[in-house]
Amino acid sequence: MASLAYMRPRGSPELPRSTPLSRNQIRGFWAAWGGWMLDGMDSLIYALVLVPSLRELLPLSGIAPTKGNIGYYGGMLFALFLLGWGMAFLWGPVGDQFGRVRALMLTIVWYSTFTFLSAFAMNVWQLAVLRFLAGIGIGGEWAMGGTFVAEEWPEDRRRMGAGFMHTGYYVGFFLAAIANYAVGSPYGWRTMFAVGGLPALFLAWIRRGVTEPSRWMKKEREVRTWAVWRPFTDIFSSEWRRRTILNALFMLASICGLWAGTVYVPTAITALAEASGRSGAQVEHLKTFGVILVSIATILGCLLMPWLAERVGRRGALAVFFVLMTIFITVTFGKVFYLGPSALRWFFVCLFFLGLGGANFAVYTLWLPEQYPTGCRASAFAFATSFARFGGAGITFLVGAGVRHFGSIGTPVAITAIAFVIGLLLIPYGAETRGQLLPD
Repeated sequence: MASLAYMRPRGSPELPRSTPLSRNQIRGFWAAWGGWMLDGMDSLIYALVLVPSLRELLPLSGIAPTKGNIGYYGGMLFALFLLGWGMAFLWGPVGDQFGRVRALMLTIVWYSTFTFLSAFAMNVWQLAVLRFLAGIGIGGEWAMGGTFVAEEWPEDRRRMGAGFMHTGYYVGFFLAAIANYAVGSPYGWRTMFAVGGLPALFLAWIRRGVTEPSRWMKKEREVRTWAVWRPFTDIFSSEWRRRTILNALFMLASICGLWAGTVYVPTAITALAEASGRSGAQVEHLKTFGVILVSIATILGCLLMPWLAERVGRRGALAVFFVLMTIFITVTFGKVFYLGPSALRWFFVCLFFLGLGGANFAVYTLWLPEQYPTGCRASAFAFATSFARFGGAGITFLVGAGVRHFGSIGTPVAITAIAFVIGLLLIPYGAETRGQLLPD
């Protein structure tokens, strides 16, 4: 068979070839992707076991396990988890001063430990503390992994690397759903937390032989002499302050979408399924299917993101995903949730588009590293992706209070779409980095 090169017409230019990836780039990518996958798995585990865990732990804490109390305390635990994630901005200076790979592995060991210990919680307050501590580790992994991929991958493959890396989080959703079907349903919610803490062990194998990005290595001797807080002073200098504040606000809008449009999905499916007369294993199967549907749609969105970001720019790509989230959070929870007998069917239809819009997080994996130099890149990434969680914690707590007040999650969750409207108004003020090289 003739080769493609032989079949090419004479005088026609050769198609550009992507720069081959080195062993360190490949192995380091899988370390970052694997850590982010486990992050996604850990984040969703609590959403999947929210109702059964609180039904057991609330009575042990002297609290009646009513629907209102489950919604209220569930929101409180989500809020505490986000507060922990907000504290993860502290990993930024660690990554800038001591290396992206070292900080990456520390975050993974941290959150895996506290997820595993959650399996032994004896009351709701112990679970709250453990989820707060797990959040500190989970929040740091994204910043460290995203910074590593941005700095280590070749310029012509960096955009695709950002999209590929972010699929890991939603593969983690998929694995959490499978684990809930295979383990959580027959063996209980405690087993789910135990499973969530164990997979981090495989990262010890991936870690061997992975070196720091060459960009950071060139700056290592210089940044090691800095005060540990200097990267934070840099990102709030007159040169970068506006970007830093706007990026945190964009993330705040996205957080509302994740914790309203995705994390409350299993609880919503439980409510709709039980209202339609289903119970037990049927409910667990429907929750698993719903999470898998959202995961697949978000993975498709992540793979679409690099093309979209080049086509309409980083701001344009974020705007597209924000519009999807605005429309489908409003429709899914404000209208479809209250349709009665037909609600469950249409709820699943809407979940696909919610999942697609959830890929807005992948934009940050590409966009944030492009906006800052190497010396403060990890701190800027960690601050933008973590500090907004403080605001998200407050909003999540309000959603929980709204659930308690309305006796339903539909209206409180639908209201969070307002955050995306505000985000859309702010996007034109963001920095457009399409066509620019990663700063040194």
